[in-house]
Amino acid sequence: MSRNTVSPAAVKARSERIENQSRHDGWKKPPRRIERSECITCDSCLRSCPPEFGAIFDNGLDVVIVPELCSGCPACVVVCPVDCIYVDEDWSPTGPDLWSYVELTAGRPA
Repeated sequence: MSRNTVSPAAVKARSERIENQSRHDGWKKPPRRIERSECITCDSCLRSCPPEFGAIFDNGLDVVIVPELCSGCPACVVVCPVDCIYVDEDWSPTGPDLWSYVELTAGRPA
């Protein structure tokens, strides 16, 4: 399977996390967050987020990470040109407005 191919199991798991609006119980790392005041909205993080997670979205003028979809991997951190992505130990559940957007895009990774 190539790097850009997502297994059916990974697609199903992401869909279940979206449906349940919850993080995978086995993920030990906390999710990441984007510091909006530092972000230059280049979308490098969005493009680098592994599709099996698809945790990063354009939300108007901001780029946001949905913590329930974020495994805590460093893929987005590595490509960020301004180092504005941090570990979010005290993350809050995603609000209904963003979940509505996530559900609209659920057929494809972000």
